[in-house]
Amino acid sequence: MWEATVTCNPEYDGKFFYAIKTTGIYCRPSCRSKTPRYKNVSFFKNAVEAQKAGYRPCKRCRPDLKLQSYDPLESIIEDTKEIIENKYWKNIHLNTLAEEVGVSRFHLNRIFKNRTGYTPRMYLEKIRIQKAKELLNTTKLSSTDIGFQIGYQSISSFYNAFKRCTGLSPREFQAACTKTKGDV
Repeated sequence: MWEATVTCNPEYDGKFFYAIKTTGIYCRPSCRSKTPRYKNVSFFKNAVEAQKAGYRPCKRCRPDLKLQSYDPLESIIEDTKEIIENKYWKNIHLNTLAEEVGVSRFHLNRIFKNRTGYTPRMYLEKIRIQKAKELLNTTKLSSTDIGFQIGYQSISSFYNAFKRCTGLSPREFQAACTKTKGDV
């Protein structure tokens, strides 16, 4: 069991769990957390035994969830999307975003792009442009006001991003929306 723990062997997941006395946490054998000292480790047949002994589940490997239902990368992706969607108007930095979801910025950038096809920065731009389109279509706000409201620091960066994503300037998009509403 110790060898499986040290090598983070996923073949032993579900066969036993290990707990670390100094942290009060229990993990799956495949957990990639720092290797504990042998003298601080206890082994358990199942998660229930570890919890009864007073240990809490690791947040990284989530031993309290079924093996098939937990994908730690998916959890990171979903948390990142949620943060971006709830704070799109703020100045979001990759370092801060990565810190909030508990991974390095390089790891976040790589897994987010692999899973979604976007980097976190590209996803933020996509959400901002969606919000801008909604506002341009439903309000009488100027495109300048909308650009600042959705989080752009300069109007030129808003115009460039909008044109890159839609093929139209914000004014052209708003005019097209108004024309479409008038035709109906």
